[in-house]
Amino acid sequence: MILLYFCLWVIFNGQLTLEIAIFGVIISAALFAFTCKFVDYSIEKEKKIFKNLFRMIHYIIVLIIEIFKANMAVIHLILTQKEEPQPQLVTFTSDLKTPIGRSMLANAITLTPGTITVILEDNKYTVHCLDEDFSEGIDELVFAQIIKNCEEA
Repeated sequence: MILLYFCLWVIFNGQLTLEIAIFGVIISAALFAFTCKFVDYSIEKEKKIFKNLFRMIHYIIVLIIEIFKANMAVIHLILTQKEEPQPQLVTFTSDLKTPIGRSMLANAITLTPGTITVILEDNKYTVHCLDEDFSEGIDELVFAQIIKNCEEA
């Protein structure tokens, strides 16, 4: 974070001289101390963020792929009107520990077309599925495993 503050200092000044560098180091250190004291930031949290960075990139890629696949399934359901869709409410539980992890899973389900997270209470999810085919395997989502790996790290 201190390096980020220093880089911003240099960018905002537009040039790098010895005087700007010395003031930049001092101001960056002061901003970092302020951040650690009043914003509840620490080096340990920064290490955890960097440790989970690749897992979160993997999560985003998987989310985009799943959204695309669900879009194709919804398009197929709309274009092939052989039978009426069978909407369904599905309830399942997850073993995610943190509120952030649970809300990330609920948001991933809602972002995926054809499903909406209706209720999230503790570890219990209630999801509305556009068709009963969309409810198959909803309790074993790949999102949940990726988020669980991030929580454990």
